[in-house]
Amino acid sequence: MIELSQVGPRIDVRGLFARERSALLELLGGLGVGDWDCATVCPGWTVKDVTAHVLHDDLRRLAGMRDGHQGPPPEEGEPLAVFSARVNQEWVAAARCLSTRQLVELLTLTGGQVAGMWQQQDLEADATAVSWAGLDTSPVWLDAAREFTEYWTHQQQVRDATSRPGLTGSEFLAPVLDTFLRALPFTLADADADVGAQVQVTITGDAAMVWVATREGSGWRLDRGAAARPVAGVEADGDTMWRLCTRGITAQAARARVRVHGDLRLADQVLEMVSIIW
Repeated sequence: MIELSQVGPRIDVRGLFARERSALLELLGGLGVGDWDCATVCPGWTVKDVTAHVLHDDLRRLAGMRDGHQGPPPEEGEPLAVFSARVNQEWVAAARCLSTRQLVELLTLTGGQVAGMWQQQDLEADATAVSWAGLDTSPVWLDAAREFTEYWTHQQQVRDATSRPGLTGSEFLAPVLDTFLRALPFTLADADADVGAQVQVTITGDAAMVWVATREGSGWRLDRGAAARPVAGVEADGDTMWRLCTRGITAQAARARVRVHGDLRLADQVLEMVSIIW
């Protein structure tokens, strides 16, 4: 597995939860009756279903982190991704009896509770694993960042499905990409490269940033900043990168939208990055 020291410096997104929720509630308040039935990129889920899933995320997080209540565990031998997909689908199916008004009212209540809960957390305390970063145990700062990206991604899915503008200003997109790229050391874990080799990822646009992964004896270490002489590089705009990391587009589709240089084998490995439970 990956060591915490390999995934880069900490970030603090706790102040963004309330602002993301405010934007979501404004978005939902402006939807027409037909918008709620629009299909989303999530197979079989409408806008209403995705919204219900966000409520599920709120309730499970409050139950576990605030109240110390853990729900039923995975069945024996059930992989995490399969367990997650199963319980999410069970909730969404049950929530179809709720009205859209009820969903908005409940999200208003739980959103404030979730934002307040995160503000009280110690960023360095141990939290749940972030599997897509290859970590068995993660600190609160990374757990919070991962959770924020999930909320943001689901809001983007609603915006895409209803042809609304994305919430893609740098205030939101920069920390999302900053978090997603923590999957890079895990993505490159099995890549063959000499010790000292560096792979650079450059994000262009409003959320511009540069990250470099350096091959060490125990794996790859991620840092902010440009490499002196990278052996491989990937340059992508922010929209392409977040969709790639959430499987909103395939690696093949992303390949046509990015610029790569150097060792194409390593560059193509970068495009296999997934920053969600998959």
